[in-house]
Amino acid sequence: MKRLIASAATALALAVAAVPQLARADQAVVPAQSEITFVAKQLGVPLDGRFKRFAAQVAFDPKQLPASKIAFQIELGSVAVNADSDAELVKPEWFNTAKFPKATFQSGAIKALGGGRFEVAGKLAIKGHAKDLVVPVQLTQAGALTTATGTFAIKRLDFKVGDGDWADPSVVANDVQVKFKLTLQGVPAL
Repeated sequence: MKRLIASAATALALAVAAVPQLARADQAVVPAQSEITFVAKQLGVPLDGRFKRFAAQVAFDPKQLPASKIAFQIELGSVAVNADSDAELVKPEWFNTAKFPKATFQSGAIKALGGGRFEVAGKLAIKGHAKDLVVPVQLTQAGALTTATGTFAIKRLDFKVGDGDWADPSVVANDVQVKFKLTLQGVPAL
C-alpha cells in the first residue's frame, strides 16, 4: 500500500511538473512607455483623447497560447480630451464613473497569425455592458521589452456611452477608434 501511494505521489509530481507554468510574476506593463488613445468625432470633427490610468495582468507565452491570458482595466475617470469634455465624460450619460469606474477586457482566446501578429478574442465591458471583441495585436521585441500595438473600433452606443440626448450619431459618431501601445517586460521570445 505504501508503495502504491508513493507511486501515485511520484506520478502526480511528474504530471504537475509537466504542466506549463504560465503565470509569471515578471510580466508587467511599463506605464511610462505605454498609452491608450482614442478618436471620436463630434459634428464630423475628430476629437483625440487618451486614458491616463490603466493596468494589465499578463500571462503570455507565444509558445503556449491556449494557456495565455490578458486582463485589462481602464480607469474611465482618467479620460483626457480637453477640460470641457473631461468634465462631461464622467457624467451618467457618458461613462458614469461614479457607478462604473472601470472598463475591462478579459481575453478568452489568442490566435497567432505569423510575423509577430496575433488576434486576441475576449469580452470588453463598459458601463455594465459586455460585448465580444477581437483585437489585432502586433508584437515587436527589443532586448527585454516587448511592445504590443494595435487599433480597433467599437460602437459607443453598444455600451450606452453617450446615452439620452447624446445618442444621436449625427452629433457624436457611433464609431470610436481605439489605439494602444503597451510596453511589456518579461514576455518570452517570439
